Amino acid sequence: MKHNKVGSVMTTEVVRAEYGTSFKEVARLLGEHGISGLPVVDEDEKVIGVISETDLMVRQAETPDPFEPKKRHWPASATRASRQRAAKVRARTAGQLMTEPPLTVHADNTIVEAARTMAQHHIERLPVLDEEHRLVGIVTRRDLLQVFLRSDADIRTEVVEEVLVRTLWLPPRSIDVQVVEGVVTLSGQMERKSETEIAVSMTRQIDGVVAVVDELTYRLDDARIQPQEQALHGVADDWLRKP
Repeated sequence: MKHNKVGSVMTTEVVRAEYGTSFKEVARLLGEHGISGLPVVDEDEKVIGVISETDLMVRQAETPDPFEPKKRHWPASATRASRQRAAKVRARTAGQLMTEPPLTVHADNTIVEAARTMAQHHIERLPVLDEEHRLVGIVTRRDLLQVFLRSDADIRTEVVEEVLVRTLWLPPRSIDVQVVEGVVTLSGQMERKSETEIAVSMTRQIDGVVAVVDELTYRLDDARIQPQEQALHGVADDWLRKP
């Protein structure tokens, strides 16, 4: 089963900044290109940090209001996060403003892996690196959503060919596969319970699948087979399935 790679959906023309790029230039780049963040690279095109609109807004938010009482200075025991925030308020360059270490993804990573990273860290975009860890693109949440534009027919073909035929060695029409708006329904009888679990699990991992409806039944509950019996059973099946 093949997953779409990040490299197939990323944007290759990346708006970037260097360590010494000025605060104003960073703001101009974000506004001019209508983006919410950009990577900061060194002289070898390696990503050393990232900047988001939030980083720029920290400075504006912390600008003293002449009509408000003066804020207290950060205590000596201030957290690392608060010290970083204070540093961003004084930032004049991209290097001082950026967040590090940067979260990145490689072009040959799967879309699923990139989506998981974005979800876990609540971020909108990821710099994409090549094998030498150099910047080659940028991928956003919107880019990753392209995977759900796959047609139902395309998804069904992959379920049949990759899951049923190549993995479980079943005839193409042994299990009924229906796909409607990305929701896959599997129905029919399989030999063992473990095979139904494999079929459902692998189908869920296919790019573009929204959900899986499991209507599969099985003849044998192999979860109750002793380890030795299960091993012998598997060896026999492999032998029988050889051409």
